[in-house]
Amino acid sequence: MLETTFDSAGVQCHAWHFPAGTDRLASPAGRPAVVMAHGFAGTKDCGLDSFASGLAAAGADVLAFDYRGFGASEGTPRQVISPAAQLADYRAALDAAARLPGVDPQRLVLWGVSMAGGTVLEAAAGRTDIAAVIALTPLVTGAVERSAPLPTRPVPAAEPGWHRAGTTARLLFTAARDRRAAAAGRSRVTLPAVGEPGELALLTLPGATADYLSIAGPTWRNEVNASIAIDAIRNAPVRAAAQVRCPVLFQLAEYDRYVPRAAALKAAKRARAQVRRYPCDHFEVYPGKRWHDPIRDHQARFLSRVLAPA
Repeated sequence: MLETTFDSAGVQCHAWHFPAGTDRLASPAGRPAVVMAHGFAGTKDCGLDSFASGLAAAGADVLAFDYRGFGASEGTPRQVISPAAQLADYRAALDAAARLPGVDPQRLVLWGVSMAGGTVLEAAAGRTDIAAVIALTPLVTGAVERSAPLPTRPVPAAEPGWHRAGTTARLLFTAARDRRAAAAGRSRVTLPAVGEPGELALLTLPGATADYLSIAGPTWRNEVNASIAIDAIRNAPVRAAAQVRCPVLFQLAEYDRYVPRAAALKAAKRARAQVRRYPCDHFEVYPGKRWHDPIRDHQARFLSRVLAPA
């Protein structure tokens, strides 16, 4: 693994470069390159290295990066989630990956998990240099799907929706304060990304704090801009799914309590995606969890199938 940086709108984003471990996916024009980032409030040291290593072993270069203002990347204000800015960071990362030595700039791959699983659909839409997309437990709409109850499973019951606390008046009031602060150029109003049920935080489903702490890396901070409670509701990457022109893999957690499953299936259909389902919850896809190895293996198989030179 090599450390590097790239420019996104004048900000230096920090990235890890995992060179391909084999040339089996190389063509005369070079190797494919995967660009990946984390989901809601995540940093690349929250488990992305294992996914990246698996894809590098399959024959692709991998560039895993932190969004501006998060993790090891530069940028102020810190800990501010902006769907538009994160989409711009993905596009800048694609440009950086295309410049890596030995990489074919016409065979780029987008990889995203959770909130980033929706962002990669927007980043891929309409482009001809994207050779594949992998969306893991993707959040493709901020609206909670109430028409599709979770399958029966002995876990704490809750309606799907990572922003369940967003229905509370306190959260919306704090989000409005943050918006006014941003407009006035004042310090942002932040909240914990995860908290216990009843606390003022963005993720408050039972077990959310333990789930996130189980993957948290050293640069992760439990803090985000309060206004994301409003911005995320309006964010709907599902609208871009039909414009993706390359092979797509959707990997869904059957017992996902954090993202709307019905919306993800709708996006998969629009993107003509291959869909794999796993009997697990949202955070059970990461390193050290039961379903991580099969999920990582299926990603490598997918890339090997769709990117193998003719």
